[in-house]
Amino acid sequence: MKIAELLVAELEREAVGTRKALERVPEGRDDWKPHEKSMPLGYLASLIATMPNWVVSIATQDELDIASGEKPDFRTNRDLLDAFDKAVARAKEALSSATDEHLMTPWRLLVQGKEVVKDSRYVMIRDSAFNHMAHHRGQLTVYLRLNDVPVPSLYGPTADEKGF
Repeated sequence: MKIAELLVAELEREAVGTRKALERVPEGRDDWKPHEKSMPLGYLASLIATMPNWVVSIATQDELDIASGEKPDFRTNRDLLDAFDKAVARAKEALSSATDEHLMTPWRLLVQGKEVVKDSRYVMIRDSAFNHMAHHRGQLTVYLRLNDVPVPSLYGPTADEKGF
């Protein structure tokens, strides 16, 4: 099996749980945060919804500077979910034409022009896109709990969803 096929399968599996969490983001609480040092709920949800676009950048460009570009601003939960669905579709499309050889070539992540990490595209997709998205999704579930929003089951039952 090709590396890209494995990555698409993983993306599809992770997208199910991520979408369940994003579906529950409460509207009208974009500025809420659990601590002064925490990012606001709206920004966190927007980041998660658009992170599959990083797969596109990793597969099709030589680098990504995460400090450049506009920050998404979604007004409704529907906007957030539409952005996520489109980002997942774009990521799957970008991976569909990627060869194993291409996925093993180097790729760079920059912050304001400074190289933060450089590794193979495959590793960067797993670490900087998939694992990073799972990390932020975990943060989002804490935000949901603190806002009295039922936490969806992701890898197992939650206090709100005992089964699947």
